Amino acid sequence: MTDTRQESLAQLLGGRGGALDASLPPLAFALGWVLAGQSISVGALAAVVCGAVIGGVRLFRGDRPRAVVVSVALVVLAAYVALQTGRAEDFFLLQIFLNAASALVWTASIVVRWPLLGVVVGLVTGQKFRWRQDPDLVRAYRVASWPWVGQYVLRVLVFGALWMAGQVVVLGFMRAALTWPLQVACIAVSWWLLRRSLPKDHPGLRHPRVPA
Repeated sequence: MTDTRQESLAQLLGGRGGALDASLPPLAFALGWVLAGQSISVGALAAVVCGAVIGGVRLFRGDRPRAVVVSVALVVLAAYVALQTGRAEDFFLLQIFLNAASALVWTASIVVRWPLLGVVVGLVTGQKFRWRQDPDLVRAYRVASWPWVGQYVLRVLVFGALWMAGQVVVLGFMRAALTWPLQVACIAVSWWLLRRSLPKDHPGLRHPRVPA
């Protein structure tokens, strides 16, 4: 049995904990905002406190300090934007821009034949960039990277429409709904495409076939 069947993409990329954690501060903002009579300050405080608590838990679990600092900083920045503009929906503006940028970067990586899915899996498995010497893996990673572009585009469309409509509470809940559930679906589809794109005799993601 090949490596591609023994080890799934979900196992390589880790669980859903990080994505689930990221969806909680925006939800805390929306709930704090509506329960406090549409107070942006209370919503921002709720989001920052939630983000800080999650950051502390992640550090206790052994997550990398840099990743924790970045995640908390993003929550603080989102809260700062909303406080400065005086528009509660602007708390979600940063996420719209980040998802739009991610869609563009992933698309560009596919076009230039450096699919980011391959880069990520290569670093996780320790093979680094050896996969680029395997034409089958390069092609498979390019095909399997498109669902990642799709998830970012979907978020931009949904969040953008809700942002323009000023639907703060719905934005909070959709931010949660389109975080780890969508990521889980994306990984599943991406994994299916990877398996279908690789030849049946391919030794797997951990074993690129490097030409002699």
